Amino acid sequence: MDTVEELNGTYFYDGSSNLSAGELFFWIMIDETLDHFGISDIAAVTGVYLGSNSVTVAGKLAGATPGTSVASIYSRKLFRDRMMPVRLPTWIGYPPHAKRVMTQRLGTFVGRTIPVIGWVVLAVDVSTITFKAVNKFNIIAHPSDRLW
Repeated sequence: MDTVEELNGTYFYDGSSNLSAGELFFWIMIDETLDHFGISDIAAVTGVYLGSNSVTVAGKLAGATPGTSVASIYSRKLFRDRMMPVRLPTWIGYPPHAKRVMTQRLGTFVGRTIPVIGWVVLAVDVSTITFKAVNKFNIIAHPSDRLW
């Protein structure tokens, strides 16, 4: 038999037999995920990790977000007191409780933007993988099993 085939309501896919429609979609999703990830994804995960508020800091004002990130510490050291000509938005926290804070300091902007870029890249990855998996599943699956 081929690597992909449908017979009597079950599917054969890449060496696995007697798969239900849900199991077929699961294995297609796994294959698409393995095919997709590369260097940009490693950078995105690193950005998210470096942007997490995991470093404790003493002396923060009341109401401030506790802790700071490795990205923030090193970007502030690297750019010191360099200022930008305009105030730019940065995001503190995670949705749905993220808040926008404007800053003119270059180090602050870079430190807070690194994890945002990482989350955006990961969101695009999830969307792309899901889109490809659904399309591949809909090509393989019987019309009654297809997803929209």
